[in-house]
Amino acid sequence: MYTDISISGIGVFLPEAVSVEHAVEQGWYSADEVELHELAGAAVAGELPAPEMALRAAQDALKRAGQRPEDVDLLLYADSWHQGPDGWQPQYYLQRHLLGGDLLAVEVRHGCNGMFSALQLAAGYLGGDAARAGRPRVALLVAADNFGTPLMDRWTMGPGYIAGDAASAVVVTTGPGIARLLSVRSLTVPEAEEMHRAGQPLFPPGVTVGRGLNFGDRNAEFRRRVMADAGGTAALLQIHLQTLRLVDDTLTDAGIGIDDVTRVAYMNYSREIVEQRCMAALNLPMSMSTWEFGRTVGHLGASDQIVSLEHLLSTGALKPGDHLLMLGVGPGVTLSCALVRIDAPTPWAG
Repeated sequence: MYTDISISGIGVFLPEAVSVEHAVEQGWYSADEVELHELAGAAVAGELPAPEMALRAAQDALKRAGQRPEDVDLLLYADSWHQGPDGWQPQYYLQRHLLGGDLLAVEVRHGCNGMFSALQLAAGYLGGDAARAGRPRVALLVAADNFGTPLMDRWTMGPGYIAGDAASAVVVTTGPGIARLLSVRSLTVPEAEEMHRAGQPLFPPGVTVGRGLNFGDRNAEFRRRVMADAGGTAALLQIHLQTLRLVDDTLTDAGIGIDDVTRVAYMNYSREIVEQRCMAALNLPMSMSTWEFGRTVGHLGASDQIVSLEHLLSTGALKPGDHLLMLGVGPGVTLSCALVRIDAPTPWAG
């Protein structure tokens, strides 16, 4: 999917990280896991609600973009964990405290790939409306999660990663910006649908009966079944093959090759996962990845890639003319990819 959308501002709320050494001392995390996965810690927000983190990130994104809140045409709020009271939706917290009510606001429940989905939806919405507008159209995309709840153990959430808390926000526009969204694509490997629910009933929903979330247990059950089912093994192979196809199609959209990519932002997973499933698969060195940063903050739900983008811009690691490839994996199994070209110096860098 080719887009004519620019990124004009990025905001991040990232709480201080708790080290894995402290987690081991407290008995939260296994010392064996430290050696195996080489993760350093996870950002922990305490009792700060996810919508409040989202509000702070959104305020910073609009300020950096030089954008008035009242000129935002679309709000998309991505999340992967509970945000507040059941039956209530978090995007309206931002409308009340920041944007006002005269715009479409939608929650995007698409797991860890929520920001990719928001980018696709925003590109279509803004592009279709641009011709009728007398000014550049603007969308605010946010993602936020606080995993520190009774039904979630961030330190054992899944195999090869620790859950970190964060919020990220992106202002996208049909006008100029600091970066251009050259392409964003998603596809699903439905053969692997059971990977994130194996061993769990569809009804009643787990949260309604106090059943916690542990992707490690579900993944282990799925793999146990895979070993006895050739079809399951084929599903795992499809994830790999479709990832390569997705990246190739994204690069083709933009008219560049893999050699033109400057950096790659993948999920904030363990070294071996990032290397095997992403960098080695693309025949790229780990030095081009964002793993060294991601290992310090944990897997941030839908915010991994945007927080990494902001980090690269703020530290001067991305400059005009550079390309960032962002790649994500979510339940479904959904694969998402986006390519961003830096067009202008970052005003807040340094």
